[in-house]
Amino acid sequence: MKITIGAVVEGGSSLQYRTGSWRLERPILDHDACKDCGRCEEVCPDSAVHWEEAGFRIDYDYCKGCGLCAYECPEEAIQMIPEEK
Repeated sequence: MKITIGAVVEGGSSLQYRTGSWRLERPILDHDACKDCGRCEEVCPDSAVHWEEAGFRIDYDYCKGCGLCAYECPEEAIQMIPEEK
């Protein structure tokens, strides 16, 4: 009898996995309070925060709701609210 344990999984990045369904809280960005410092983009472990022409945007397909962006924002321009499921 042959027993196979575990699986070999090819490496990748978090951009290959939409992890937004894990979220219990959602970050909301107040664009008026944001000073475009980029700290939120730097600390996001899932590359869910991106710069666009109109300012920063949060891609909720990839955001797990960890809250690092809100915690690190020096202007308190990001608030965490409960996710509606």
